[in-house]
Amino acid sequence: MDERGFQTKLNELLQEIGSLPESERAKLESLAQETKERHEKLKKTVGGLQDSIDYLRLSIKYLLFDLEATRRENNYLRKILEEEHDS
Repeated sequence: MDERGFQTKLNELLQEIGSLPESERAKLESLAQETKERHEKLKKTVGGLQDSIDYLRLSIKYLLFDLEATRRENNYLRKILEEEHDS
């Protein structure tokens, strides 16, 4: 279920709860509000995790770039050393 679907269903639930007798309504409204708050907290957590994953991906790309540059540099320097050794 996507975000819009969740919000729609939650609003439908709140409307249904509003039509109940007062004695039953308070507890269900409390549970619905708690569900909404947990959903918001979960959404923030997932967003934070997504940001962390994006940062990790970027960091890995930089590390791979650096690794490749280091390998090329090592090969170049070895070649120079071999040429000096052969001379």
